[in-house]
Amino acid sequence: MSTPPPMRLLGCDHKDLLGPVPPRAPVGRPALRLQQNPGAPSPGKKSSKDRTITINCVTFPHPDTMAEQQLLKPTEWSYCDYFWADKKDPQGNGSVAGFELLLQKQLKGKQMQKEMSEFIRERIKIEEDYAKNLSKLSHNSLAAQEEGSLGEAWTQVKKSLADEADVHLKFSAKLQSEVEKPLMNFRENFKKDLKKCDHHIADLRKQLASRYSSVEKARKALTDRQKDLEVKTQQLEIKLSNKTEEDIKKARRKSTQAGDDLTRCVDLYNQAQSKWFEEMVTATLELERLEVERVEMIRQHLCQYTQLRHETDMFNQSTVQPVDQLLRKVDPAKDREQWVKEHRTGAIRPVDLEI
Repeated sequence: MSTPPPMRLLGCDHKDLLGPVPPRAPVGRPALRLQQNPGAPSPGKKSSKDRTITINCVTFPHPDTMAEQQLLKPTEWSYCDYFWADKKDPQGNGSVAGFELLLQKQLKGKQMQKEMSEFIRERIKIEEDYAKNLSKLSHNSLAAQEEGSLGEAWTQVKKSLADEADVHLKFSAKLQSEVEKPLMNFRENFKKDLKKCDHHIADLRKQLASRYSSVEKARKALTDRQKDLEVKTQQLEIKLSNKTEEDIKKARRKSTQAGDDLTRCVDLYNQAQSKWFEEMVTATLELERLEVERVEMIRQHLCQYTQLRHETDMFNQSTVQPVDQLLRKVDPAKDREQWVKEHRTGAIRPVDLEI
């Protein structure tokens, strides 16, 4: 597996999530930048000094100003490092969250596992039908009257079919118990677990969107209050209004309150984003673990399948070995001698009749 390069991640500090931050990659390995998704909706307002950019209510460091960030798992290509941004829906229906792509992958894997078990089931049916037909053929009476050493070999040919039928029946039974059933029964509640995980992350994302909406409303309210304060101050200075200093103080208090509200909304948004970030890491690592477990489980049972096939071939070979041995002993001359001894009626030959 190739080692991924360091890249830039979400613009928040979560050093304690996966332990100490590992050392940076050696010089010469370029850092990847989080690029704005070209298919995503236009970003919202940027923070002061344009240090951040918000896409679909998720705030990232601005590509032009952010400092390099270390991968959470720099030694491998982990789900937790590469699915933070949303992706444009191929159907044109907005965007799809990165986590949703991971869920779809897991569901596809579950479906593939089901289809593999169905494939093995078909293999079992073929083996059972084959064994049934072999057994039926072994009891066929064709050429039953053959005699001598060739007759013995022919009898063994038919007996070997019965033995081979038994081998294939045992093979199909082991396939069912040791391969097909484990593939079908593995993590029966997997889809339910995925749905629970999906709903949890989706709820956190909805909360994040709601908090971001509150930030935008508070930002607009602050802008309106500041404009109102500025207008009243200018009117008082040029004496175009009868507004008193008390009116200015009142407008200033409202502006300050609006600023406090914006600060509170931003804090709540950041808390929601931090929670979403942590749960995303936890959930993606769990999906990663489940995927490894699924693939390894299938690999082990397919290895069991090949081992059973090898054993079946060996058993089949043993059923044919007696046939090979008897065929090597077929001797037409000896057969003729034996038959003559058993069925002879006299050794005196006739001669010509003389006049």
